[in-house]
Amino acid sequence: MNGAHSHGRLVIAIGVFKILKATVLTMVGIAALLGLPDGVAKSAVDMMRWSGALSGHHAVGATFARFLTLTDRDVHLIGAICLAYATLFVVEGVGLLERRRWAEWLTVIVTSSFIPFEIYELARRPGPGKVVALALNGAIAAYLAARRVRAHADAPRVSHFRAA
Repeated sequence: MNGAHSHGRLVIAIGVFKILKATVLTMVGIAALLGLPDGVAKSAVDMMRWSGALSGHHAVGATFARFLTLTDRDVHLIGAICLAYATLFVVEGVGLLERRRWAEWLTVIVTSSFIPFEIYELARRPGPGKVVALALNGAIAAYLAARRVRAHADAPRVSHFRAA
């Protein structure tokens, strides 16, 4: 397999990854906007406590407790934000799958914009998932930026001036 072909596959893989992220965010966004029937979230927490799934997992229990204290307005806002990000990820993913240069630059800009927040979160609450997310996003942004810069440098120069 030649290098250009494998690089094309990597861009396709990044595009598929963006579409998968959009799918998950869409499901979360729709669920948040539609809301859960009264008592479903509390019943789920009670069942998890009864089963022992939350014992010793204080972070999971705290997350569920925090979720139960959100107002409907908060949940709807989270849903809308999830759908907005899903839309952005769909645009990135489809553009990458169609091998559009603008999509590579858009992905570099959007992905790079999350890195400072990921570093901040990693410093506040370190965790292996955050390290993986930071490394993956950094690698995606660096790879696509280098790819675009290299393609620009390799492009033939066209003069817009006519010889007299």
